Amino acid sequence: MPAQVGDRLADVDTPALIIDLVAFERNIAAMAEAVRGKGVRLRPHAKSHKCPEIARRQIAQGAIGICCQKVGEAEAFVAAGITDVLVTNEIVGGHKLARLAALARSASIGVLVDDPGNVVELAKAAAHAGSTIEVLVEVDVGAHRCGVAPGAPALELARAVASHAAAGLRFRGLQAYQGAAQHLRRPAERRATILRAVECARDTKVLIEGAGMACPTVTGAGTGTYLLEGNSGVYTELQPGSYIFMDADYGRNELNSSEPVFAQSLYVWTTVMSAPAADRAIVDAGLKAFAVDSGLPLVADRPELECTKASDEHGVLQVPIGAEKLRVGDKLRLVPGHCDPTVNLYDWLVGVRGGQVECVWPVSARGALL
Repeated sequence: MPAQVGDRLADVDTPALIIDLVAFERNIAAMAEAVRGKGVRLRPHAKSHKCPEIARRQIAQGAIGICCQKVGEAEAFVAAGITDVLVTNEIVGGHKLARLAALARSASIGVLVDDPGNVVELAKAAAHAGSTIEVLVEVDVGAHRCGVAPGAPALELARAVASHAAAGLRFRGLQAYQGAAQHLRRPAERRATILRAVECARDTKVLIEGAGMACPTVTGAGTGTYLLEGNSGVYTELQPGSYIFMDADYGRNELNSSEPVFAQSLYVWTTVMSAPAADRAIVDAGLKAFAVDSGLPLVADRPELECTKASDEHGVLQVPIGAEKLRVGDKLRLVPGHCDPTVNLYDWLVGVRGGQVECVWPVSARGALL
């Protein structure tokens, strides 16, 4: 554990993942306020934090439950007392399906499908476990990842799910997540992309209901677009995740005046372990301390510095000519490029307020790949 409650931030061992609790709490409250009165439910995505304590705080401010991506994540949250979990992924393989079905005996568990054969195997697992599983058909609304095509293919799969009601499957609606839109930089680009997704979701919902089936849920959205889905009149549930922390990549999105600004609250706390030249310093956070799929981290406390290279345990900072030189032992906050995979590198989240450690939370679902 990198810290104890009551420690000074300056004494927190590094590298550590720290949360500015003031910004974090404001972010949770801002999202709750942003969706209030829109007639939509908030189901935050817990893959961003993998931490039951954070899920409890989100639910306390109005979220109906959480999303996660893996059965192992769902197991960790249910074990911690979270009783409404949607696995926003297809789950394939007998062992995983058996675990999912068993979990549904003690919590409300939802899952996605986009293949009729997977529906059959899911039904077998539910029947064997004696449980009921909420099933949503995933529709490809433009991201071109998982999902069936909108319209007739989605209706056909919804019928397949409904045909297994006696085995314990309950058709609940549609997953319509446009992940590719979340990091389009300009508001107009995001709006145009989400309008197409909304159209796909609306037409598919109308088709299913026209066939005599209830389609009570249309769920999706992320931190970059949730207001668009929330105002669509089609989506009933929103799944933003990164808003609690934010990261350098989300920070590159342009916002319009109607969008709340979520503050950066998550940082990698790191120590300068070498300062071999006036223009270069080395910190003890590298590839094992932050994800680089969305670029190298930013230096929050010294924005004139640039992280130019990372290896397993080293981060190289470039110090501009004329800037104050870094010294061995200096500590800095880095803004990770992508918060979700960065969190997955740590066992603990260290909550800091006023320069002092207030809490240390376990990342209970860390590494839950199965």
